[in-house]
Amino acid sequence: MTNPVPPAAGPVGHVVPGTAISFQSVSRSFGAVAALRSVSFDIADGEFFAMLGPSGSGKTTCLRLIAGFDQPSSGIVTLHGRDTSGIPPYERDVNTVFQDYALFPHMTVADNVAYGLMVRGVPKVERLRQAAEMLEMVNLPALGGRRPGQLSGGQRQRVALARALVNRPRVLLLDEPLGALDLKLRERMQVELKAIQQQVGITFVYVTHDQGEALTMADRVAVFADGRIEQIGSPAEVYEHPASPFVAGFVGVSNVIDGAAATALGAPEAFSIRPEKIRVLPNGAAPEADLIVASGHVREMLYLGASTRTLVMLASGGELVVIEQNIDQPVRHQPGEAVRLAWRPVHMQMFGARP
Repeated sequence: MTNPVPPAAGPVGHVVPGTAISFQSVSRSFGAVAALRSVSFDIADGEFFAMLGPSGSGKTTCLRLIAGFDQPSSGIVTLHGRDTSGIPPYERDVNTVFQDYALFPHMTVADNVAYGLMVRGVPKVERLRQAAEMLEMVNLPALGGRRPGQLSGGQRQRVALARALVNRPRVLLLDEPLGALDLKLRERMQVELKAIQQQVGITFVYVTHDQGEALTMADRVAVFADGRIEQIGSPAEVYEHPASPFVAGFVGVSNVIDGAAATALGAPEAFSIRPEKIRVLPNGAAPEADLIVASGHVREMLYLGASTRTLVMLASGGELVVIEQNIDQPVRHQPGEAVRLAWRPVHMQMFGARP
C-alpha cells in the first residue's frame, strides 16, 4: 500500500472527498485551561496518522473528540464528511485500543474478541468464526481458549487489537497502545501494527509521546505542543526539516543554535542541525570547500554501543552534540581535547529569530 496523498485543507464547513477525519478550527477548554487551540487538519482514508507530543499537548483530547467521548468547545469535527456534533460514541464507525488493553478477565480470548459482535446480535457460530479469523491475523490462532491472565503483555495487546478490528470499523484509534511493553517487544509490535494496518486498509490514528513509534509507523505525523500543532508532515519531513525549535528538540536529538553563537558560525538566524550530520575532522585534515567548520573542545563523551555521543563546547560560543558511528572501532575522544567539526550548509534548518 502506497502512502496516501494528504487531502488539501478546505474552508470551515467543507470536507475534501477522501477525507476520513477533519478538524476545522477546533478548540477545547476545561475551565481556564485550553487543551486545544483552534486546531485544523485532515486525515485521509486509509492513512496511518500519528499524533505526537508530550503529556498535556492536546493529542489525547483530539482522540477523545474523534471517539465521541468529548465534544469541542468550538469548531467542527467530521467523520467521513459527517458532522459529529451530538453523535454518541456507539453510533460512530470508530473503535479504540487502549494502553491497558481493557480485556474481560473472566472471558476466553475468543469471547473477548467476539464481544462486540455479540452486542450486535451476531449468532454465536458466526461471531466465533470471525473472532478466529482475527486471531489468525494477529498471529494468535491457537490461543482462543485461554484467559487474558494466561497471556503475555504482547499477546494481550494483540487480542485487544483483534477485538477492535472484528467489527470492521472505518477508523481505529490507538491511545499509547504499546506503552506497557518492553523495548524489544514494542519494536516488534511496531512492525506488526504497520503490517496489519496495510492489510486491513483502514484509517489508523495513533497517539504517542514516543517519536520512534511515530517515525517508524506513520504515513504522516502531527507534532503537538501546548494545544496547537507545530508541524504536520511525513516522518522524513518532520525529522529532516523541523518547522520550529520545539519540533527539532522533541523529534529525535537536535542542536539548536541561536544568537551570537549562530552569528559566529555565519548563520543569519537561529538554526538546528542533527548530531549525526556533523563530522569530527581528523587532525591535520583539510576540510572540503563547501563545509562549515567550527573549532572547540570536548566536554564529555558517552559510549552508546553502536555510536558515540560527544558534547563539544565551541570556541565561538554555544555547544554541539555530535553522534559518530562505531564502525571499525569505538570512537575515542578525551575531555578537553581540541577538535574541529564540519557540516554541510544544506543540513542546517533555519528558524528565524527566537522570542
